[in-house]
Amino acid sequence: MPIDGYSSLTQLGRQAGVPANPDEAVIETFANPHPGTNYTVRLTAPELTTICPITGQPDFATLIVDYVPRDRLVESKSFKLFLGSFRNLGTFHEDCTAYIHKRLSDALDAAFLRVVGLWNARGGITIDCVVQTGELPSNCALLPLGRTDYRTGRI
Repeated sequence: MPIDGYSSLTQLGRQAGVPANPDEAVIETFANPHPGTNYTVRLTAPELTTICPITGQPDFATLIVDYVPRDRLVESKSFKLFLGSFRNLGTFHEDCTAYIHKRLSDALDAAFLRVVGLWNARGGITIDCVVQTGELPSNCALLPLGRTDYRTGRI
């Protein structure tokens, strides 16, 4: 597999700091080496952190992104820095999950995109948010979403 076509990436392999906020973050993408082939990509971030906009208390989530790419794939370092920019942002769980979906949707134009936020309990209640667009192709599969599996790193 040749390593070309990646010169447009500005964060991978370079020092890049966490953006001050998600609006300033750039989610970089690169060409799908297998366009026309349906397959599922999963990104899991077990340490997404935000702040409650009312109390200022930290909120924690496991974020799961499943997508079936068309022409572009997410570059994972830029995505990690994008997620890091939520650390000091006051936002509700639902808004954060939907915003991440919108930014990924704009960057990817995926055939199928699902963003799941599994938020830790606050006040004794967990909040799980799912935002999904597109249809999963019949020849693609999704891994299970089990909270325990992703919290412990086991599949």
